[in-house]
Amino acid sequence: MLSRRSLAGLVGAGSVAAGAVASALVTPAQAQDATESAFDRIRRTKKLRTAAVAGGAPYYQKDIATGLWRGFYVDMAKALATELEAELELSETTWGNAVLDLQANKIDLFFGLNPTPKRALVVDFSVPVFSNAFTVIAKKGFAPKTWAELNSPDIKLAVDVGSSHDAVVTRLCPKAQVVRFKSADEATLALSTGRVDAQCLILMLAMTVLKKNPGLGQLVVPNPVFATTSNAGFRRERDKTLRDFVNTWIDYNKGLGFIRQTIVSNMELVGVTEADMPAGVSL
Repeated sequence: MLSRRSLAGLVGAGSVAAGAVASALVTPAQAQDATESAFDRIRRTKKLRTAAVAGGAPYYQKDIATGLWRGFYVDMAKALATELEAELELSETTWGNAVLDLQANKIDLFFGLNPTPKRALVVDFSVPVFSNAFTVIAKKGFAPKTWAELNSPDIKLAVDVGSSHDAVVTRLCPKAQVVRFKSADEATLALSTGRVDAQCLILMLAMTVLKKNPGLGQLVVPNPVFATTSNAGFRRERDKTLRDFVNTWIDYNKGLGFIRQTIVSNMELVGVTEADMPAGVSL
């Protein structure tokens, strides 16, 4: 006959064994459920982490002297942080590394991602913040009117690697010589020194570059007009609360005119106005 102490020992051993079996049966999905979501972390820490791109005005612009950031996505991130009752934490990234930063959980979201099927495999996207046409800055004396004219082995096109510019040129101009650089600024330098014939940039960035250096070339919106949307990106996780909250925030602030006002006012900071936009193209 078993004593109370012996019986308790057997029960305890069985509980440990059962716990070990249960732990072994935990799936990756269940383990993910046990992790803190981005939304819950923001609410707990009162910190909203995002990143900015140097040289990305009017999206992002860093004051070299003070280290302070400005730009319309900085203003939007600040307003979003305020809505979340959190403090904004800004780190620095590149257009090509933003997705990696999201995957590595370095940031909670990133404003300024163009949704592509490849990116959608690894991150989530918000609703569009605004639309942006693909353009090229062509060197002096070079005035292509269509993407077909750019799709030639004789044409050298500069892009920043891993960007939406890289993706669209790769698809539309497979015969051209695509020269890839680490950043958009490096691609612009290649154009200014005559190493390439044109640089592909979305309209917002192209207008900014030409305002700074009007002698660089001319803005061309090749036909047919192709455009992308600028969205916020999020780390892929089961809990979609942060994404859903940001979607509501974007739609609400579009309706109030805040999104458009923020974009236009920051365009003026870099010398660009709505009057500079090519005919037939809008945000």
